[in-house]
Amino acid sequence: MADKEATVYVIDLGESMADCHNGRNESNLDFGMRYIWDKISTTVAASRKTWNVGVVGLNTDETNNNENREEYQGYENISVLKELGPMTMTSLRVLKSKIEPSSTSSADAISAIVVALRMIQTFTKKLKYKRKIIVVTNGESPIDDDQSEEVANMLNDVGIELIVLGVDFDDAEYGFKEEDKPRHKEQNEKILKTLVDHCESGAFGTMAQAVEELATPRIKSVRPFKAYDGPLTLGDPQKYPSALSIQVERYFKTKRATPPSASNVANPNGPPQTQVWDEDHGVPFSGVGFQPVKQLRTYRIEDSKAAGGKKDVDMEDLAKAYQYGRTVVPFGKSEEDYLKYETTKSFTIIGFVPMSSYEPFLNMGETGLIVAQKVNEEAELGLSALIHALHELESYAVARYVNKDKAPPQILLLKPNPAIEDDIECLYDIPLPFAEDVRSYQFPPLDKVLTITGNVLTEHRLLPNNDLQQAMSDYVDAMDLTEYGQDDDGHPAEYAPVDDLYNPVIHHMNQAIRNRAVNPDAPLPPVAEILTRFTHPPEPLIAKAKTEIDGLIKAAEVKKVPPKVQGKRGRKDTVKPLSGLDIDALLGETRPRTKKTPIISTENAIPEFKQILETAEDDETIETAAKQMGNIICKLVSDSFADVLYPRAAENLRVMREELINMEVPTLYNKYITKLKESLLSGNLNGDRREMWFRWIVGGRLGLITQDESEVSEVSEKEAKAFLK
Repeated sequence: MADKEATVYVIDLGESMADCHNGRNESNLDFGMRYIWDKISTTVAASRKTWNVGVVGLNTDETNNNENREEYQGYENISVLKELGPMTMTSLRVLKSKIEPSSTSSADAISAIVVALRMIQTFTKKLKYKRKIIVVTNGESPIDDDQSEEVANMLNDVGIELIVLGVDFDDAEYGFKEEDKPRHKEQNEKILKTLVDHCESGAFGTMAQAVEELATPRIKSVRPFKAYDGPLTLGDPQKYPSALSIQVERYFKTKRATPPSASNVANPNGPPQTQVWDEDHGVPFSGVGFQPVKQLRTYRIEDSKAAGGKKDVDMEDLAKAYQYGRTVVPFGKSEEDYLKYETTKSFTIIGFVPMSSYEPFLNMGETGLIVAQKVNEEAELGLSALIHALHELESYAVARYVNKDKAPPQILLLKPNPAIEDDIECLYDIPLPFAEDVRSYQFPPLDKVLTITGNVLTEHRLLPNNDLQQAMSDYVDAMDLTEYGQDDDGHPAEYAPVDDLYNPVIHHMNQAIRNRAVNPDAPLPPVAEILTRFTHPPEPLIAKAKTEIDGLIKAAEVKKVPPKVQGKRGRKDTVKPLSGLDIDALLGETRPRTKKTPIISTENAIPEFKQILETAEDDETIETAAKQMGNIICKLVSDSFADVLYPRAAENLRVMREELINMEVPTLYNKYITKLKESLLSGNLNGDRREMWFRWIVGGRLGLITQDESEVSEVSEKEAKAFLK
């Protein structure tokens, strides 16, 4: 059964909460509400009917609570802003409209706590609930402490946790102390601190610490999910009486977390009648102006006899087909079960391997945890014996795992975890790859050079010398993060432990959603520093290793590469080498600058095209070179047998596109690619050449040059996408 919670927030709305203190640009109320809105929006996002929220306003202009009767005094200017119950976006918006500073500061905070206590008592009765009261105040209004001890006893009897967060309250542990604090505020802090101390469950702190900790992601607690419940066997118990069979349960130890998914809704700029109003509160429902979108999928085939050349097909008439070469092989619905590999639920050990033979890169996925079946002493004894035997022999077990009938089988590696190493005695399992999952590649060795004749060279310009190896070794030692972290006592500890490594994608998205839910018109917050602190090496460590870094740069002869210079219209800038030498002159490739554009050969088109553009002095030369390159591309496509020359033509087209972008003449390319599309799709290049268009040009993103790629282009991104269709 889901945990049931009842939380009441007591919010000080006194006149002094509108002030700004201690250099903040926001009021005390806005500062404290940062914590409240974060907590409430988290409850809304959970969407659990068993999580109930109530809100009590302290120092409100009016009085609205059940305790304000003639026989009770001291409950004036306290109002129930929201009765205890489930929290929704609608009630969140209603509540937000009520959170404003008042013109009074005379209400008693302890009386407001009593109002919240009565709300919880009435709502929860004697049922099992997690009960909590959270008080946010600046401690400026007077507090009567005559019955504080009695109130603490009432909180303890009901089982309520009391949390008091004060704006600019002193906190020695956090290291905050307000200077020139008024005497009455200091006295009120002591009263509230004493009240919390008398409670069996409670906390007292300053709001600055609470707001600071909001950036720390809250890990969602997940209930154990049983992935398997059945026997773990060694041998076949049905055939051999001596076979081993242990009743076990398998749970996930690690499972990939995913960010929240989004759903499509209608454009909010629709007509006003699309808004849905809450008649009880007089405000629009959550998601104002947004309407859910229903998707409708249709299937069509080409049919010359049908209207428009296409005919609708019912889903029942479809069949699954698999690609086989350049054709497809269909299977009927009656044959789909045959395609499934027949398996039965099982968990069988098929062998054992030494621990030293396992390579970490063989891990194929999420880790599982295997324990003995609950309330089964025989299973506990059998699994414990297996775990200790594997541990003593320094071996792993390899098992075939099928979690349910007709499920695909997995090969798991079982690692023993005896109780002597951890609090739990279990087996950890890791999926292993099949032969088809392994990618075997061969790369040249890093410590030697093999010549064509078979000789082995240990000294070569491509191999690091002794000085470079020593410099790299010193650099690695200087950047060691093994014990760079510190524990609570300041002693060296592990740096970036797993418990402090948060997924920035998931938590940044959650924080953005919470912020937008509470403040729809406010800008989204930046990425919290706690999510990015481990994405770069620590600055103090880099400063400490400055000597080793400089030594490595010197030993490796690292030099700055000049940035790539963007070409100018009619003249492409050349990058001068660091040596200052004329590379073209050394290679004998200097071309005389004549008015006549050299002819580009098909065999060496790309280098010659680039050289012409480097020496071009006018637009006519660029246009002539682009025209020649375009003719070569068309000839390659026309002369190609099937798709043999398509890759070469696509590479020429890619170079032509890049060079004309650098020369700032995208119009030349856009005109050419438009004509090329017509020729390819119409069959003017010696047959059906549509594959060249769809696979190499559309697939290779060689379409029109857009304004995002070249400022002088007149083609928008939308036009470029439409051109490729």
